[in-house]
Amino acid sequence: MSKGRDRLSVMPLYRIHRLREGMKEHFRWAPHTGGTAVVKQKDYDVDSELEAATPYALWSGMKVRGNDLCPGDLLETVREDGAPGELQIFKYIGFEPAKWWIPEPKPDQKSNFDGVQSSAAFAADSPSS
Repeated sequence: MSKGRDRLSVMPLYRIHRLREGMKEHFRWAPHTGGTAVVKQKDYDVDSELEAATPYALWSGMKVRGNDLCPGDLLETVREDGAPGELQIFKYIGFEPAKWWIPEPKPDQKSNFDGVQSSAAFAADSPSS
């Protein structure tokens, strides 16, 4: 959608990610935390892309059209090249920064034992009393 975007456009393009139905109650009852929210992509569906001067202008325009943002929904800026940019979560108090959760890679089991003798080898090497 952003490929045919007018280069003279001064308004940012936002990709809207809607919180899935099953997660809305969880979000509603979760305690409010400050700082950057960490969110999982599996909990969201991409909805649309819209231009607006600010996240609040987008929120206001969507509300007028009856397509409100709901608490827990995300706005992601889309760069001119189509790459994802800044991520913000809509909370009851307004927009706050967010980032996608990236799972840590599982450690390679072989690397866990590099340089460490197994207990059987250690027992064989130890002197008997």
